[in-house]
Amino acid sequence: MTAARAGDDSATGGRLPFAATPSDVRGRGFSSRASLPVMEGWIDAAVTPLPPRAVALADLAATLAEGVVLAAPLTAPGDWPPADRAARDGVAVASSDTLGAGSYNPVPLPDAVTVAAGEPMPPGADAILPVECIQTDGPFVEALGSAAPGEGVERQGEGLRGGTVLRVAGHRLRPQDLGLLAALGIDTVRVGARPWVRVVLAGGPRSGPETLGAMLTALVARDGGVVELVGPLPADRTVLAAAYAAPGADLLISAGRTGVGDDDVAPLALADAGGLALHGVALRPGDSAALGTAGGAPAVLLPGEPMACLTAYELLAGRAVRRLAGRDPALPHPAVPAVTVRKLVSEIGCTELHRVRRTADGLVEPVASPHRPGLAGAVLADGFVLIPADSEGVPAGATVTLRCFDGTSL
Repeated sequence: MTAARAGDDSATGGRLPFAATPSDVRGRGFSSRASLPVMEGWIDAAVTPLPPRAVALADLAATLAEGVVLAAPLTAPGDWPPADRAARDGVAVASSDTLGAGSYNPVPLPDAVTVAAGEPMPPGADAILPVECIQTDGPFVEALGSAAPGEGVERQGEGLRGGTVLRVAGHRLRPQDLGLLAALGIDTVRVGARPWVRVVLAGGPRSGPETLGAMLTALVARDGGVVELVGPLPADRTVLAAAYAAPGADLLISAGRTGVGDDDVAPLALADAGGLALHGVALRPGDSAALGTAGGAPAVLLPGEPMACLTAYELLAGRAVRRLAGRDPALPHPAVPAVTVRKLVSEIGCTELHRVRRTADGLVEPVASPHRPGLAGAVLADGFVLIPADSEGVPAGATVTLRCFDGTSL
């Protein structure tokens, strides 16, 4: 388990910040909100990767769909292929024995050996004649064509030389990677940890726990974590604090009860369970998110409104999960340039996430404003555009960075 402890960190002024007396924003509102970079800096200082795990190659195949990333570079232990071998079915010959051979001038091949693709080359052979270039007459084999030295042969090390770095740390393993590793005789791979993430649904039925539970479970799994789903729990400070402080989790994520209403007690419960570091972020949607610790583990509180929850997860909680799993903490969505159909309006001082879709002519247009709640816009969108806090938006015809929801830039 990774604990968020006070320690040196230039991004947070030398030590991780914790509120000695947490500010109660209920019925008052936020006097200020931390910038997104400050929140990211706190996460980067508080969350360090868990130790990697060694996994047998045979056990990796079943988990590839969940995403498995390398914890250390993979290096070829030797040449591949390890020796010269046939690149096709045919007859292994000494190329010099086939000189002058043709359909009108068959040449006997006393030392010919029939081989299949992938088999090692017999001693003395340096070429493969395809089956259509030979004929048999009883026990005798004759060449009906000539072969140059190396023809039809895959040379030792032609695919890989020993010591070649196959994949760097952080690479997400694919089926073809496992096939090559098996061929090279690599039977164990060091991969990123799978952090245990406790997801607490705070606030009871009216917070839409089914929606949040299903969405967060899928998001955490995408980022490499294993979910322990708790709740829905009532909006009770003592009950939530007990759930937050329970041992065993590498990361706590709680959804709901983070705002300014009378029953928004999640930040106070987090302060009771460990420490409330930052509450309120200059992010829309998702501005009531909070950071801190509980039970010795880092904690991220997410708003209960589904789109705000999704936004705050992607930009904050997901970063923490990915760091614990030894992955790149940056957004996992492919980034491609796109041109806006019309202006994307934004407010200075707040990072805003605009849900957008591609038009038939390849441009992008907004599906929903950052002020509009609900997941319908995200479902209809092809991705999102982040407008930084120092911008009033972008005009029509501007080039923006589109982050693709579906994991592909196509």
